[in-house]
Amino acid sequence: MIPLKPFFAVALLAAVLFIPDPSLGQSIDVAPDVASASERTPSAKLQVTDVLSARFPVVDVHTHFYVKAKHDPELLDRYVEWMNRNNIAVSVSLDAQLSPRLDSHEEYLWRKYRDRFVLFANIDFQGSGKPDEPSTWACNQDGFVPEVVARLRVEHQRGRISGLKFFKDFGLRWKNRDGSKIRIDDPRWDPIWEVCGRLHLPVLMHTADPSAFFRPIDSHNERETELRAHPDWSFFGEEFPSRPELHAARNRVIARFPGTIFIAAHLGNDGEDLKQLAGWLDEYPNLMVEISSRINELGRQPYRANEFIEKYSDRVFFGTDGPFPEERLRIYWRFLETRDEYFLYSEKSPPPQGDWRIYGLGLSPSTLEKVYSGNAVRVIPGVAARVEKYRSLSNP
Repeated sequence: MIPLKPFFAVALLAAVLFIPDPSLGQSIDVAPDVASASERTPSAKLQVTDVLSARFPVVDVHTHFYVKAKHDPELLDRYVEWMNRNNIAVSVSLDAQLSPRLDSHEEYLWRKYRDRFVLFANIDFQGSGKPDEPSTWACNQDGFVPEVVARLRVEHQRGRISGLKFFKDFGLRWKNRDGSKIRIDDPRWDPIWEVCGRLHLPVLMHTADPSAFFRPIDSHNERETELRAHPDWSFFGEEFPSRPELHAARNRVIARFPGTIFIAAHLGNDGEDLKQLAGWLDEYPNLMVEISSRINELGRQPYRANEFIEKYSDRVFFGTDGPFPEERLRIYWRFLETRDEYFLYSEKSPPPQGDWRIYGLGLSPSTLEKVYSGNAVRVIPGVAARVEKYRSLSNP
């Protein structure tokens, strides 16, 4: 027979140990005034390197002086001052649309600063059509592609354009006459890819977006704050092609036209999976990438990112997606040139592309020189002469 006192003691202990925790399986409310990860002050004593200018002359292959700057003359003057202070020799504006806007864009950038900018054209697929009437869009009219090809030839001969830019709406939003989404690999566009190869005009293409943009906007989405602020950036649902489908369609075009250089904007929107991106670079010798607006992705995987850029140093361009404030330009220099740890990737608070901090890559000098300008000098028409002139004026 078990003595009563020890028995009750054991029973009481078991009851205490196995009382269910009422919080298990339930969400825990967080106080609304809790600071985000980027807003909290780190306790670690970290190295802070102020990099006030790029180590080598820079070509920024991804800027928007119409889409973002709206042809503001004061902003342009101020930005060129930032270029001078930060060692940016040339910026590539991607907003020289093959429409009457090409004339105004050329006038805006080249009237005072012809030696500091080159222009990539983009195609006006929609034309005068209305979003709800795809049958009236320019791309659905007879003669659209031959007209684009002819215009590319003319503007190339005139020396006005150095490449062609495709926005992410190509494949995601723009529509055929029957209302279906335009396919990136539709054979209708083949003459455009071919003529760009013949004219040595690189094609910079923004395809898809980060994977978070194709997921539900909920607490499991690491970019929930950004997507709630910009719900039109969400491509979740059957209305849109999947991210893998968009990448595959783009890659089929790259494979079909090996004589044309394709530059995948924003690391091909695959900076989250550098192994897959490396596989694409290995498979398609005519594919290159640029890093604009993706230091947030690279900077949270610094070891892998360093290995990736060092290995593919001949295939990576520098870009920002600006014009951005001078503070952010200097974050780019710090990110690429130092091994500083756990710092903000943007001057904005909260940061615009995910609530985390980044680590510097500390790239080698030879790789920095290629990424900053060497690859652009080699690939993009009109850049070499401008960089050479910039160097001569900077070092008389």
